[in-house]
Amino acid sequence: RMSLPEEGSMRNYSMPFNREGGCLGVNEKLWRVGTTYIPVTNVDQSADWYVEKLGAELGFIDKDKAIVNLADQSIFLVKAAENQSLNFIDSYGNERFSLTFEVNGLEALKKLHYDFVQKGIKAGEIEDRGHAGRNFVFEDIDGNMFDVWSELSIGFKEKHFKKA
Repeated sequence: RMSLPEEGSMRNYSMPFNREGGCLGVNEKLWRVGTTYIPVTNVDQSADWYVEKLGAELGFIDKDKAIVNLADQSIFLVKAAENQSLNFIDSYGNERFSLTFEVNGLEALKKLHYDFVQKGIKAGEIEDRGHAGRNFVFEDIDGNMFDVWSELSIGFKEKHFKKA
């Protein structure tokens, strides 16, 4: 477990450092999330579920983990202790998701929601949360909750959807 620096000790670290102790350049930054780890109770069943229900591609599997490719990301399905999940409880006592997938527009969201329901995936209603787009929440077989949003990020759209 990481600990926070002592009060006032950060004054010695005005520049970020890499693992070797050298300063990172001004332009160094985190570029993307490459891998997400999801706790599961049964690796084989979960891998099958992600492939069959979500269309993930299985890249690797052993008794402790499966690696699936989904939504341009590697997802590790890791055998975990009982009662583990990605979910958390917010300050109001509500169980929340920790990951949002994006689709390209409201019609795509509605179609995906319909497809999920037809496949027997536990999916909540499409919601208006008072911001751009609409959302719904779904769960995997271990109760890990995920959000789906009808709006693609602007940077992703610019990169992957060229204007005609």
